[in-house]
Amino acid sequence: MKLKKHTTSIAALGLGSFLGLVMTPPAAAQALDPATRFVEVAGGYRLVPDITYLRAGGIDLKLDLYQARDSDPTPTLIYIHGGGWTNGSKESSALTFLPYLEMGWSVVNVEYRMADVAHAPAAVEDCRCALRWVYRNAERYNFDLDRIVVTGNSAGGHLALTTGMVTAEAGLDRQCPGDRNRAWSTGTTSMDELKVAAIINWYGITDVVGLMHGPPGSSGNFTEAWLGSRSDRADVAARVSPLTYVRAGLPPVLTVHGAADPIVPHDHAVRLHQALEGAGVPNQLITIPEGGHGGFTRDESVRIYETIRAFLRQHQVL
Repeated sequence: MKLKKHTTSIAALGLGSFLGLVMTPPAAAQALDPATRFVEVAGGYRLVPDITYLRAGGIDLKLDLYQARDSDPTPTLIYIHGGGWTNGSKESSALTFLPYLEMGWSVVNVEYRMADVAHAPAAVEDCRCALRWVYRNAERYNFDLDRIVVTGNSAGGHLALTTGMVTAEAGLDRQCPGDRNRAWSTGTTSMDELKVAAIINWYGITDVVGLMHGPPGSSGNFTEAWLGSRSDRADVAARVSPLTYVRAGLPPVLTVHGAADPIVPHDHAVRLHQALEGAGVPNQLITIPEGGHGGFTRDESVRIYETIRAFLRQHQVL
C-alpha cells in the first residue's frame, strides 16, 4: 500500500477531528457526533496510573492501564513509546492510542529502562515482563488473552516486535515476576507461553546490528548508547534484533514505514517484510512515499488507521 504525500500533519488536528477521522467507530456509535463520541470515551473509561509491573535494577517500572467501564473481556493494546531507547515517556504517548480506546479496548501503556539506566537487552526484557503482567492479571482486569496487540513507534516499534517475536529459549523474560523462575515476588504464577494476536510496527528497528554501524548522525548514535561499550555488543545486538526471530508461526505483523526515513532506513521494513513472507507469516507493509520518521500527514494517517482496522479484522482480532 502506498499513500500520497500531503502537507497537513495529524498532530495539527483537534482531538474531536482525530477521534472522528482516524477510526470508524463501532456500529452502535456511528450515528453519534464527534463531541458525543468524545464524551463516551472520556466517561466510559477509568485510568489506573503507575502500576508497578517489575522491579529491576533497583527501580520500579510502571505502566498505566486505560480500562473500559464494563465487565466483558476486551481486546488489549500494549503500547510502547519510542525515543531511540534513550528518551521519551509513556505519558507523552497517551493521545496516540485514542483510536483503540474509541473501539472499547483496554490499553496498557508501558515504560521501560532506557540507556542511561540500563543497556541492552534491558528494554526488551522489561517489555516482555509487561506482557507477562497482562497474562498474570487477565482475570482481574478482563483482558482477552486471545486478542492482545502490541504496538509502538521507532524504538517502540522495535520493542513491539521483540515483545511479540522472541522465543522463550532466548531467556529474555526470565526475570519476570510470576514467570517460571520468579514466582516469589508476587505470589502469583503464569506458566503460559507469551503470545500476542498481532503486532503493529511503526517504523521500528529490525536489524540492530546494521543500525549499530550506521553513518554518523543517524540513529546508530542511539544504538551505541543503548549497547554501551561491552565487548559482546555485536552478539547482544543480534540477540535483540527482530530479524533474528523470524520463523513460521509468528503472529500477523503490519509495518508502517516512510520511504525517506532518515533515522531508521526503510530497508529495515522491507527486509522484515521479505523475511516474514519467506517464513509464511501473514504480514503487510505500508510504505509512505517520501515519508520521514513519522510525522505523516492527516490523509496518510487516516488511511493508515483504516488499514490497521481492516488488518485486525482480517486476522480476527476485531
